[in-house]
Amino acid sequence: QKMPPSLPATINIREPRWDQSTFQGRAKHFFMVTDPRNLLLSGATLEEARRVVEDYRAGTVQPGLTEDQLWRAKYIYDSAFHPDTGEKMILVGRMSAQVPMNMTITGCMLTFYRTTPAVLFWQWVNQSFNAIVNYTNRSGDAPITPSQLGTAYVSATTGAVVTALGLKSLTKHLPALIGRYVPFAAVAAANCINIPLMRQRELKLGIPVTDENGNRLGESTAAAQKAIFQVVVSRIGMAAPAMAIPPVIMNMLEKRAFLKRYPYLNAPLQVGLVGLCLVFATPLCCALFPQKSSMPVSSLEPEVQDEIRKKNPWLETVYFNKGL
Repeated sequence: QKMPPSLPATINIREPRWDQSTFQGRAKHFFMVTDPRNLLLSGATLEEARRVVEDYRAGTVQPGLTEDQLWRAKYIYDSAFHPDTGEKMILVGRMSAQVPMNMTITGCMLTFYRTTPAVLFWQWVNQSFNAIVNYTNRSGDAPITPSQLGTAYVSATTGAVVTALGLKSLTKHLPALIGRYVPFAAVAAANCINIPLMRQRELKLGIPVTDENGNRLGESTAAAQKAIFQVVVSRIGMAAPAMAIPPVIMNMLEKRAFLKRYPYLNAPLQVGLVGLCLVFATPLCCALFPQKSSMPVSSLEPEVQDEIRKKNPWLETVYFNKGL
């Protein structure tokens, strides 16, 4: 039996498999990154994927390795190990934990929204989870200090709770369906507080901007503002279907005899509906904007524009990593 031809050592596995300039390519990439099944992989499987990836990057191609197996190993490796430090990430902080964790927390936020202690508890749980995710996926280029993490965590939790309790008191005399949307407003407010605070170093000092070949041209705070805005929109978009569609369905179901007879099914039904929405909303909203985002040189700060014009007077567009 003939051995399959050896795989060339020239495939760039530092980049995603699919074209990231198209929405479809980005969506395929993030469906792989956020696949919850990666959480079930054994330690031995993760170590084997790490070995395949590290050997390949060092120029050693394992005999009989196919391109599909290489990409599978790359996505398993990326799902569990930090891209900058190579450390194994905390299980609940991985991108593949986003759907199961968020469906549980969001489902409970939408189910237990009527009492003040429940609102306080579930908003606190949600922001604690966000802090773990932000810490786990922190950048090696601009690490988050414990004090920055603490400030962002306390501020986002306070913002979410104040928004939730303030809106809850306003909706007392409004239809029941309106009250169900209070958790979504609180989560949206918390994202608007949490992400800019978590990335405050970038807002002060700027993020690296490059030409299309990846040559670093300087740091820009205008690029940082655009990157953070795009991430906030993606995060709110991620939460929107899961927090907007289930309340309408649950509102209708609660009027039927079935849920009145079996009220204990309320929470599991809500969690299941949220999970169904998140399986699609999480990767599709991560894919809304290219990871390698761009902006015109003319939109940068004057001093950064001057610096770039000296090096490359004809350059019109710069690129930057928007983060997640």
